[in-house]
Parts: sequence; structure tokens; C-alpha cells
Amino acid sequence: MIAQSDSARRPTALITGASAGIGAALAREFAAHGYDLVLVARRKDRLLALADELETRYRVTARAIETDLARPEAPDEIYRQVWVRGIAVDVLVNNAGFGTHGPFAATDLQTELQMLQVNVVALTHLTKLFLRDMLARRHGKVLNLASTAAFQPGPLMAVYYATKAYVLSLSEALATEVQGTGVTVTALCPGPTPTEFQSRARIADTRLMRSPLVTDAATVARVGYRALMAGKAVAVPGWTNRALTYAVRLAPRRLVAHIVRQINARTSAR
Repeated sequence: MIAQSDSARRPTALITGASAGIGAALAREFAAHGYDLVLVARRKDRLLALADELETRYRVTARAIETDLARPEAPDEIYRQVWVRGIAVDVLVNNAGFGTHGPFAATDLQTELQMLQVNVVALTHLTKLFLRDMLARRHGKVLNLASTAAFQPGPLMAVYYATKAYVLSLSEALATEVQGTGVTVTALCPGPTPTEFQSRARIADTRLMRSPLVTDAATVARVGYRALMAGKAVAVPGWTNRALTYAVRLAPRRLVAHIVRQINARTSAR
């Protein structure tokens, strides 16, 4: 078991996918509120640069763990490194994730299997490991990055949307399971947010990214942090995105899928 939480020390947040985008914005948000950080991502140079920035600007301790969550053994390795250093993780932020674009029959299987490993399996594995320690201490918080994609099917990004539906469902279930334990679980469901995600998923030129649903990473991080601290089960940044999540629950599923298909279509030929 990881070392007991000490009220005299600064709390620690472990954030996956911390090297850029929403992950980096969340790291800055937690650092601004006095959290020490454990930053996890694939790109060591970016992790070290961010750690140096946070330590210099906010006078916190920021440690970097370079790993690829597409590797099945990565969650156990992360947990072991934290355990060896005697770090009690007060907040686990499962932010790492990626997507891909195109008709399901044409997209690359290996890429989608890696996506499932990162978006679903690694998130589940890390939550299982750290949640047990939190429950034993009767103190802790988990923030899982879902998406507004979680609320409907996503033609042309079918597997990605399905992974986020899993994250939302898991988070809501766990939020209920841990009630009264001193531990909370929150699903953060941002709409389209301009980050490196779009270039990797090849969706920068879709109608989705040119819609009024777009929110910046700093705003997403701020909303997520506040919702986590308030113990909310689900947080959706932006009133337009919140309205959309309610609307899709009332509309026929086939119609919703058709509309999403049009939104996910590229605006230019490639």
C-alpha cells in the first residue's frame, strides 16, 4: 500500500497524457492550487520542460514518468514507481487518450486496438490500482476524461466515441459505488478542444472543429478542477455542450447518428 496521506504535506495529483493539450492545462491548474505533480506521458522532453515550468512558477514538486500507456504493463510500472518513491496520490487524473478518423471498415485495426488499450484498458487499470489506496485512506479523487462524444454514437470515429461512452459509464458507476467513503469520481466531458489530438486523429478540417462547440484547454481544465473539488459525478464545459448532451437524449438515436456523421465529415477532400 502507498504511504498514508499526511495533512502536513502538499497533496499530489498524478496526471496521464500530461505533456500537451488538456493534460498540460490540468497540470497547470493543479499546480496553481498548490498540488505536487506526477506527470505521465510518452515524450520525456516535454514532460521535463513542463515539470521545470511548474516547479519554477508555482514552487511545487513535479516528477516525470516517461511511458506509453499503449503498453499493457505501463499501469503497473507507473504504480510501482509511485510506490517506490513513497508518494501518496491524492488525485488520479486519467487524461491520456487519442482518436482516429474514417469509416470503421477502412481504419487501421492495430491503431484502434492501441486506442482501446490507452482510452479504456489503461484507464481502468490505473483507476483500479489507485482507487484501492484511496479507499483505504478514506481520502482521494479520480478525474476521468470522457467527452461529449460519450453521449451519442460517432460515425467516422466509431471506436473513439465508444471508448468515451465506456469512460462515462464507468465513472458514473464508480461515483455511486464510492459515496460516503471520502473518495469521489468525476467524469469530465469536454466538447471539441483544439489540441494535438486533432492532428493525430486527422479531424482538424471537420465541421466539428469549426462549430460553436469548441472550448479551449484552459477552460476545460478549470471546469474540470472545480467539478472535481465539488465532488460532481459529471462535468460538461460550456453551456452549448451541456445543452447538446441533453438534446441527444431526447432525439431518436438513428437521427443523432446521422447528424454526428455529417458533423464528423471533412469539409475538404484529402
